[in-house]
Amino acid sequence: MAKLYTNENVPLPVAEELRRLGHDVMTVQESGLGGQSIPDHVVLTFAIDQGRGLITLNRRHFVKLHEGTPGHPGIIVCTTDSDFVALAARIDAAVRGTPSLAGKLIRVNRRH
Repeated sequence: MAKLYTNENVPLPVAEELRRLGHDVMTVQESGLGGQSIPDHVVLTFAIDQGRGLITLNRRHFVKLHEGTPGHPGIIVCTTDSDFVALAARIDAAVRGTPSLAGKLIRVNRRH
């Protein structure tokens, strides 16, 4: 299973469901960096230091960071979905279908 890190805009129930699915998930709140308006590049640096793929709903900024940070352990950008279980299932499917997240940008979109 994947080692993942969620930033502040990922709802806690998504992280909890990913854990239930077997992933090792650390939230920004658990890291002690929650509620501090940490800049996105610092969030990514923390994920890199921890060796964790980053999950975010902030697609625009993290796509740019992906382009400028080739050595990251993976960035998963998601569309907003109030069905947290379904969002976690789509993230799980995307991660399981990728042998290694290293250096990859994975897009997880809500189905219409």
